[in-house]
Amino acid sequence: MKFEKHIFICTNERDENSLRKSCGSCGGLDLRKDLVRMINESGLKGKVRANKSGCLDVCEEGPAMVIYPNGFWYLNVKKKDIKTIFKKSIVNNKPVAELIATKDKLNTR
Repeated sequence: MKFEKHIFICTNERDENSLRKSCGSCGGLDLRKDLVRMINESGLKGKVRANKSGCLDVCEEGPAMVIYPNGFWYLNVKKKDIKTIFKKSIVNNKPVAELIATKDKLNTR
């Protein structure tokens, strides 16, 4: 396996006239940049990959991200939460209980 972990961050951009929210326009790209920097600084480059993702189908709760192979989903991710998510979920394989998405939130569509 090339990578031990993949992080998919929605960077989907919808037309400005769309009725649905867009993760790309509400911070997805910046979150990915922060994660790439943290991966590089912590020596995880080549082991962990932060990918741009198209729509994860929870845009109303975005920006959205999912970490595999753990299957940790985070919605409405804020810049201030990224360090906590990185340390707990990416480095230590634990969900951030107060931030992890509930099944109800993931089944909104």
